[in-house]
Amino acid sequence: MIRPVAPADHDAIWAILEPVIRAGETLATPRDMAREAALALWLSPDRTVRVLEADGAVMGIFYVRANQIGGGAHVANAGYVVADDATGRGFARRMCAASMDLARELGFRAMQFNFVISTNERAVALWQAMGFAVVGRLPGAFAHPSGEVVDALVMFRNL
Repeated sequence: MIRPVAPADHDAIWAILEPVIRAGETLATPRDMAREAALALWLSPDRTVRVLEADGAVMGIFYVRANQIGGGAHVANAGYVVADDATGRGFARRMCAASMDLARELGFRAMQFNFVISTNERAVALWQAMGFAVVGRLPGAFAHPSGEVVDALVMFRNL
């Protein structure tokens, strides 16, 4: 089930976000980001946030927001994180599909991912399977925790 976030979800959301933030491989956030800062970012008022729940537990979180203001406000942006123990079960695909439906409901006409880490091959492949095209490559834009500097991708699709 996909539903709006409730205050009681904050512990579950942090349990999902923290390992991803600490790993530093897929989100462009500081690896030492504190719980309150992460929750404030993910739950900020400019975002419409949903959780994916299965078997009574929160398995993922996603948001939809305007990618830009003014002339670019018709293009949505979204972010997704799935719980470590829930990967490979189709939850990211379900959240992506739900986020596109939500974006349409909110009046957006397209969706853009601004900074998809190129080494996040599962996400890149999934977004492409969901109809997103790589429309830009930012060479060496992400300092990977492995010590490598890797590309980030800009991905886009009309809704």
